[in-house]
Amino acid sequence: MTIILGIDPGSRITGYGVIQQQGSKLTYVGSGCIRVNADTLPEKLHIIFNGVSEVIRQFNPQLFAIEQVFMARNPDSALKLGQARGAAIVAATTNELPVAEYSARQVKQAVVGTGGADKTQVQLMVKTLLKLPGKPQEDAADALAVAMCHAHSHQSLLNMAGQVKKVVRGRLR
Repeated sequence: MTIILGIDPGSRITGYGVIQQQGSKLTYVGSGCIRVNADTLPEKLHIIFNGVSEVIRQFNPQLFAIEQVFMARNPDSALKLGQARGAAIVAATTNELPVAEYSARQVKQAVVGTGGADKTQVQLMVKTLLKLPGKPQEDAADALAVAMCHAHSHQSLLNMAGQVKKVVRGRLR
C-alpha cells in the first residue's frame, strides 16, 4: 500500500490530491487547495512551501508527483508557475520524498486517454475512477490526476521490474 501526493502548482491556487495505491487499485484519500493570499512573490512561495509541508505531515505520503511547467503565452506567468513548483518541490525534498514530474499531456493521457483533454473531462474522469460523490474543484482534480498518472507509471515500472526478474530466473510465472 502506497500513499501518493499529487500537486497542481499555481501562484494563486495550488491544488493537492492524495490517493492510496494497492496494486492496480486506487483509492481517494483527500484533496484540496492551498489558496495563496499574499502581495509579494516571496510571501506567496512561503505560503505554498508551508501548505505543501502541512499536507505532507497530514497524509504522510511515500511518493510525490507534480505537474511540469508548460510554456504559456505569457512568459511572466510561466516563471511564476515555475517558482511555485520550486516551492512545492523543496517541501517534498525537505521531507525526503522522491519527486516525479509529468507534463500536462502525460497526465491527461493517463487519466482521460487523450493528451488533449480539457479540465472538465479531467474532473469527470477523476470523479468516475476514484468513485467520488461529486466533481472535485478544478485544481484539486488536476492534482488527483497527477497522483493517478504517477500511480499508473509507478505500477508499470513495478510490473516491468517483475518481468525482468522473472526472465532473469529463467522461468515464467
